[in-house]
Amino acid sequence: MKTPKAAGFRFPAEWQPHTSTWLSWPHNKDSWPGKIGKVYQPYSEFIKAVAQGELVNINVADSKMEAFAKKCLAEVKADFNQIKFHHHPTNDAWCRDHGPSFVINANEKAIVNWRYNAWGGKYPPFDLDNQIPRLISEKLGLKLFEPEIIMEGGSVEFNGEGVLLTTTSCLLNPNRNPDLNKAQIETKLKDYYGVNEIWWIGDGIIGDDTDGHIDDITRFVNRNTVVTVLEANESDENYQPLAENLELLKSFKLPDGTPLNVVELPMPKSVVYDNQRLPASYANFYIANSCVVVPTYGDQHNDPMALEILRSVFKDREVIGINSTDIVWGLGSFHCLSQQEPEL
Repeated sequence: MKTPKAAGFRFPAEWQPHTSTWLSWPHNKDSWPGKIGKVYQPYSEFIKAVAQGELVNINVADSKMEAFAKKCLAEVKADFNQIKFHHHPTNDAWCRDHGPSFVINANEKAIVNWRYNAWGGKYPPFDLDNQIPRLISEKLGLKLFEPEIIMEGGSVEFNGEGVLLTTTSCLLNPNRNPDLNKAQIETKLKDYYGVNEIWWIGDGIIGDDTDGHIDDITRFVNRNTVVTVLEANESDENYQPLAENLELLKSFKLPDGTPLNVVELPMPKSVVYDNQRLPASYANFYIANSCVVVPTYGDQHNDPMALEILRSVFKDREVIGINSTDIVWGLGSFHCLSQQEPEL
């Protein structure tokens, strides 16, 4: 079989039109120790917001989990005409990483089934999560491409015109693909995501158990612009790595030779729970058809500033802040929980 790129497929930018958003309903108590009951209200508010502009597909284990999900969604008055459930059992909720990577060409939609090992084998079991792309391809009748390497959706960012942005700390970590070097990984990314250039930055933020996913740091907001988080406090552990990433971003040039436009986002004040620094970041927003959902953290200074900056770059969508302080105890937020299905 041809690779997706050879067959004319590409992974569209997140702001391009969606057919739907895919989610996996949270249920793993070990991901939110002592706190899982508190994630359902903000998670349901997230679904309600996204469903205003597109179908939301939700993986659930069975009819019992579906009934509980419907109860939570009814409490926030979500639009059930825009929500569909699928009995696809999962180990966890992080659909950005275990869900399908949808690619399109001029005539067809397909799924890339990257392998998944729960961020370097940190949280077994992950056998059910690893089946999700195949189950969805069967449900939708879509061709399935099999790259046969570990890859997570949160580790890659796209401008929709041939550029992929990622981090060395994650994709070159030996706990993912120890038998592949940087050049071999780049070849897989180009062949299966349909891109031409790979841009690498360095480390992720403190508390991120994914070894530095890009979606907590730097995000494309249009073809030639990224937003990137920076820490203002020089004594904070995040200050140096984020400053170094900014300098790398300033050095990148688009294929037409123009410099990358870089917009700075603040970091929230540190979020600590049970003596653990959590990976709270405003960069973990999700771009839906009708809105951009941004995690907030009860930071009276930085929450409004981050929302205002994102409103300035997403003039065509409503920017909605939803408090993610409880959700981020699971070490991720709205972007980590979701995966877009593009329109043809």
